[in-house]
Amino acid sequence: MSAYYYLVAGLPELSLEDGKLSYAVSTFRTELYPSLTADDKKLIDLFYLQLDNANLLTLLKNKDAVIKEQGLFYSDELLDLIDTVRTGDSPDKKYPAYFHRFISSYISLQPEELHLAEDMLAAEYYAYAMKCKNKFFAAWFEFNLNLNNILAALSARKYKMDVADCIVGYTDVCEALRTSNARDFGLNEIVDYFEPLQRIAETEELVEREKKVDLLKWNWLENEAFFHYFTVERLFVFLLQLDMVERWTRLDKEKGKELFRQMIQNLKEDVQIPEEFRK
Repeated sequence: MSAYYYLVAGLPELSLEDGKLSYAVSTFRTELYPSLTADDKKLIDLFYLQLDNANLLTLLKNKDAVIKEQGLFYSDELLDLIDTVRTGDSPDKKYPAYFHRFISSYISLQPEELHLAEDMLAAEYYAYAMKCKNKFFAAWFEFNLNLNNILAALSARKYKMDVADCIVGYTDVCEALRTSNARDFGLNEIVDYFEPLQRIAETEELVEREKKVDLLKWNWLENEAFFHYFTVERLFVFLLQLDMVERWTRLDKEKGKELFRQMIQNLKEDVQIPEEFRK
């Protein structure tokens, strides 16, 4: 395992209350990423793949769309991959295997099924990330998947919707959420953060609710990474926390209220949640 003494020692302190940042996710990519070993870069790539997921979905809907450039792949690369899958050729191994599976599934969808694409891609992404050999990274993605699914399940119950339609992935926790009629979905003794999530789900004001969710994530990262001092795990924690702080510098209260109204409307219409809150 590689040690990054100077990189970690040089990182600034972060807080969810930071109003301004001297560092950015893009800075991490340009300044720290080149110093990582090849194996550790593959682990950090798991963070950036979420950006490629969004870009891939955007280009499948509109090949002429402008995408965000912070992912691992350029627009031309993703379009070439889409064409390769459409023609039945073997894709370059530089792409994650789930890209190929998802594109194949997407082009087979009927028009009335296209709303399922985002959840299909998320399920593929989490399954891929949870299979990585680094226990800390795999645990983070499992935690994040559970957190999102539990909140979605609690919201679905509140609004008298089909819980199963809101669940992404195929873990034991996913299955419990889809099938259990118990108040806690039978998870209270399995998922030690179920009760905190239940209390968070009862928070009506969106900005406060989202801040509590991020604080839960923040604390999980700090607790789980406590004994990782100068490793890639600590760099990953910094990157995730930096991403959270960046999002809060962009999200003001009024925008939060509007997104909450839109989220509820989408839930009522087709059980979809805005992308900004599916991270």
